[in-house]
Amino acid sequence: MVSAAFVAPFLADTTNSFLLAAARLPGVRLGLVTTASLDQVPAEIRHALAGHYQVQDGLDPQQIADGVRGLAGQIGEVERLVAILEQLQVPLGQVRDGLGIPGMGEAVALNVRDKARMKDVLRRAGLPCARHQLVHRVGEATAFRDLVGFPIVAKPPDGAGAKATFRLDTPADFDGWLAMATAHPGEAWLLEEFLTGREHSFDSTTLHGRTLWSSISDYVPPPLEVVRNPWMQWTVVLPADIGGPEYAEILRVGPQAIDALGVTDAFSHMEWFARPDGTVAISEIGARPPGAQISPMIGFAHDIDFYDLWARLVVTDRFDRPDRVYACGTAYLRGLGRGRVRAVHGIDQLQRELGHLVVRAQLPQPGQPAATSYEGEGFVTVRHEDTDVVREALERIVSLARVEFVESD
Repeated sequence: MVSAAFVAPFLADTTNSFLLAAARLPGVRLGLVTTASLDQVPAEIRHALAGHYQVQDGLDPQQIADGVRGLAGQIGEVERLVAILEQLQVPLGQVRDGLGIPGMGEAVALNVRDKARMKDVLRRAGLPCARHQLVHRVGEATAFRDLVGFPIVAKPPDGAGAKATFRLDTPADFDGWLAMATAHPGEAWLLEEFLTGREHSFDSTTLHGRTLWSSISDYVPPPLEVVRNPWMQWTVVLPADIGGPEYAEILRVGPQAIDALGVTDAFSHMEWFARPDGTVAISEIGARPPGAQISPMIGFAHDIDFYDLWARLVVTDRFDRPDRVYACGTAYLRGLGRGRVRAVHGIDQLQRELGHLVVRAQLPQPGQPAATSYEGEGFVTVRHEDTDVVREALERIVSLARVEFVESD
């Protein structure tokens, strides 16, 4: 019997899917550390839990440590400490170090959370990534600009999911970003050269220091372009076959990068570029499952329960390698403007044409507020044995579906 603690500051729908899978594992006593009271935990999860400890701040390492200690009386001494949020990587590493819990410690967590440190580690290992500079002062920023030239990418060193990330194409863009950055003098920023090429993800499982399995996704268009154009509907495709020459280099380099960062037992999400000259460049890596609906897409592509696969890996050190049997993809539905959703056009026609391919969908609902995330107001996921069928279906969805907003009072 394994005693494990799952840290979930807030019980969002995605978090609940991972949490329920971990709570249902045979031979596992799972306790939950969260800001939610026990009666706020969904009944299905509550009945599967062996323990619960409420905290005020689910990202604070001291409160997490108190929660782990508090769970000991309910589930026994905690042997595994798990979570899915990027922002929890370092706090959980600190708690593992302090309480002697196996798993990723603070030093490795900083390697995958601090993007400047990450790229320093990768470059020392001879692995390809963008030129970069962690800047605290105006002189450092302008020196990097003069060295690399435009375009430049500016982001927080601990960012995730393209949040607060900017592409600077001109001196005016740079000056505007600099004015914003210097308004918060205590903050550091990471500047990077802009990588050109096709953007992808490399998702993998590592156990006892060995990469056992991997999956590749194609982004069309790249997320940074999507962030810059809030009207743009975009897609992610998991090809049925990732054994071709276009993926050979990342299948070689990806596990080397994870090893260089010191990640030994985790599900990792890497973003990378296929450059026009055939080389690859690593953008960033998180020791966590992927967001943007990629986790369930992996499940659909391999005809498995992805959440159960993840839970068995991180809680019980078990991993059964799945086989890819389908191509799968998601189209992200986004509207132009602000306010609330008035209507979604084109859905009835898409249902008639493509309904047989749809395996999951969350359509924008009238009255729903405009999204603040680049994932948009809704999505449609399709699956088929033929990758071209999936790509064509996604292109049809983003060309025909249209989210209409009405300005709210």
